[in-house]
Amino acid sequence: MSAGRVLVAGASGLIGTAAITAFAAEGWDVAAFSRRPPEVSGSVRFAHVPTDLTDAAATRDAVAALAPQPTHLVYAAAYEKPDLVAGWSDPEQMATNRAMLANVLVPLAAGGTLRQVTVMQGTKAYGAHLHPIPIPARERAPRDDHENFYWHQEDLLRELADRHAFDWTILRPVQVVGPAYGVSYCTPPVIGAFAALSVATGMPFGFPGGTIHPVRQVVDARLVADALVWAATSPAARGEHFNLTNGEVFSWHDLWPALADAMGAPCAEPRPMSLADELPRLAGAWEDIAAKHRLRPLSLLDVLGRSHQYADYTFGHGLTAMPAPALVSTVKVKQAGYVRVHDTEATFRDALRTLVERRVLPDLTGATG
Repeated sequence: MSAGRVLVAGASGLIGTAAITAFAAEGWDVAAFSRRPPEVSGSVRFAHVPTDLTDAAATRDAVAALAPQPTHLVYAAAYEKPDLVAGWSDPEQMATNRAMLANVLVPLAAGGTLRQVTVMQGTKAYGAHLHPIPIPARERAPRDDHENFYWHQEDLLRELADRHAFDWTILRPVQVVGPAYGVSYCTPPVIGAFAALSVATGMPFGFPGGTIHPVRQVVDARLVADALVWAATSPAARGEHFNLTNGEVFSWHDLWPALADAMGAPCAEPRPMSLADELPRLAGAWEDIAAKHRLRPLSLLDVLGRSHQYADYTFGHGLTAMPAPALVSTVKVKQAGYVRVHDTEATFRDALRTLVERRVLPDLTGATG
């Protein structure tokens, strides 16, 4: 017997694909909305409905056609502007993200079967992209006074939950890491492509962020997915916000040798460079790599998405002074009963290995056939 029926919106993204796998593993009936099919293991069973969430009428029709109707919604979709960082403060981007959630949630809630919804936020909820934040940032802090699509979505969520009597949870993962490609905020394909291009062209594979090494936090996509399953039925998650991290901090500079080892690339000394500027210039070299290693027919930008822009941001490219730390507490979610942690080096090694196995990145180690 199914544990329930969950609709994963934004199913082809980093969190969405991990959520499909996690819910299916726990016996849930899974439906998935996204424009392109999610890439999950062939043994994972789910129903994919090609859906453009910016199209209100098409999304409404897709919701109406679901049978049976979902009891739970995981909303993991996001609309981003071409310039990622500038888009975070763009009113049009905020309005589009609110509308996308409304296009799914309004008809779903009106159907009467919905019991619980989980949506995603992040450290921008604390204003980490605008100003120093308290260390550690905690969920109980008042809403940070800045415009953010998180607030527009949360206000809509609360309004509909009160009207239609369903529960909600908001998760705030820090930088999510997993084996996604062609997306906006995933560093493993950027690191892997940079390693492969370095080996092919003789370019040193040194940490590109420069001499400033801020302490960072990340979270494994699988940890987020399991938290989504937990939140779907846990009374302790009702009406709550939870930060999510791997449970430790790290420095890109100190992690870099392990990333080089994982990819089979010689680790060089740090060498400041903008990957957003430099990698696209090597598109021709990537075509040669893809042909030599019999990779999928993906262009370099197909692999990177816009994550090379985000890589510059998280690697600290261009920093001339140590920025204020932006670290969050995960005490609350652990006290509520979700206690999973991950080793950050293992998180990156697993993601890179999976991208190699999927023939998105080349095997430079000789470990696979």
